[in-house]
Amino acid sequence: MGTQNIASLKLSSKARKAAEALLEKHPEVEFTSGLRDLKGQADAMASNVVKNRNWIKQTYATSRASKACQKWVDDNPDATTRKDIAEGLHETLKALGKAAGGISSHLTGNAFDVQPVSKNAAEIKKTIRGLPGLRKFLEKEGGLIRWHAEF
Repeated sequence: MGTQNIASLKLSSKARKAAEALLEKHPEVEFTSGLRDLKGQADAMASNVVKNRNWIKQTYATSRASKACQKWVDDNPDATTRKDIAEGLHETLKALGKAAGGISSHLTGNAFDVQPVSKNAAEIKKTIRGLPGLRKFLEKEGGLIRWHAEF
């Protein structure tokens, strides 16, 4: 992804500058996610919930939104496909109104995800940890390998 494609992530100014700095130092880095709307957030969560039904509570800080989403998963054991889970989580997030925003910095453009790699992994992770304004860097989310940088 070139610099022109960083714009497609629709990141906040702080996260965009960090993404550009990361790409400048490691042009091989592939960004997988930036700003999401509620539907996109629900779909991203569902892709992980399909693999681990406790993924939400294992990944997100406790908030009204994270509790409501995990409750929906727990209350709907028959929802097993990504599509069904995404629809349920999307409806749950929509019903929360502004409180839904507390579940992820992706909803404000203050986070991006990077495709994990094995080649130069230590160097890339070191660069990410040194990015200006970084609040949190996760290498795993709910036991799944995901590189998530939050600003």
